[in-house]
Amino acid sequence: MKKRLYPAVLERGPKGTFGAWFPDFPGCVAGGKSQDETIEKAENALAQAVDVLVEHDRPLPAATPIEQVVLPKGCKFLAYFIVGVDPPDQSERVNVFLPKSLIGRVDRRAAELGMSRSSFFGLAATNALNGLLGPGGSHATSVEPRSKVHKRGGLRTGRSSKKKSSP
Repeated sequence: MKKRLYPAVLERGPKGTFGAWFPDFPGCVAGGKSQDETIEKAENALAQAVDVLVEHDRPLPAATPIEQVVLPKGCKFLAYFIVGVDPPDQSERVNVFLPKSLIGRVDRRAAELGMSRSSFFGLAATNALNGLLGPGGSHATSVEPRSKVHKRGGLRTGRSSKKKSSP
């Protein structure tokens, strides 16, 4: 799948915090203590939301144009921003033969991480190929989404950026 661009809304939260949400992904929200932290968390949240849809063979929603985004009542709007996301490659079923004891260990560790067996094998293979596992490599400690996000410019407040000319 090719890269998709989705609008997000940045709003002011309580006590100096910020929140972000995606009109095309209900429930995909992020919060933080700064605008940058909130946007970074929103990018990761979108990548994970896309991963879930792809893993369940559900289509990605069409992106809503910014001018059609409806802000809910009470929204303390600050700006729009766009997040580009590359959905992960389609999965392919493979058969492998492994010792039962290894499969048991994999299943226990995958459960600890909240992952399926297939997701765990994919993560382990990716880390091994990227040099994160094996001789001299460090062990991965966090689960990253398979989708990749791309920042698309600065914030857009919806207000005109034209300066008034002096007489």
